[in-house]
Amino acid sequence: MKVNRTTGYALLAAAEMALSEDRPVTASQVAERNGIPEAALAKVLQQLVRAGLARGTRGVGGGYRLARRARRVTVQEVIDAFEPRLLRKPPGEPSAAGEAGDRVRELFAEVDELLSSTFQSITLETLVRWGRPRREADPD
Repeated sequence: MKVNRTTGYALLAAAEMALSEDRPVTASQVAERNGIPEAALAKVLQQLVRAGLARGTRGVGGGYRLARRARRVTVQEVIDAFEPRLLRKPPGEPSAAGEAGDRVRELFAEVDELLSSTFQSITLETLVRWGRPRREADPD
């Protein structure tokens, strides 16, 4: 699966917000840490706010935070704010490519559903904890 650059930026920004927990992160911090153009990231953060996934606070000490706890936001929610679903065909729409085209669309729809299920099962909390050693105090 290939996601567009903006979606990649959004996932990085969401992960940074998840890592920061309740502390706000600024566009410049996220951009610098991840080698992302700040202007592009600012637009991504605004879109995350419009999608209800982040909250922005202006002024000194301001920045962006997740709108919900990281354990309540899935990777799929972030992707959905930026990516159209793959080759989904509405039921009853006539096929321009015939039976072979229908089979290809069915395959892509099934793969899209598998990807979506996987991304829906991964929260931002899980994403940022992946590969990190667990501390004794971490609950199961």
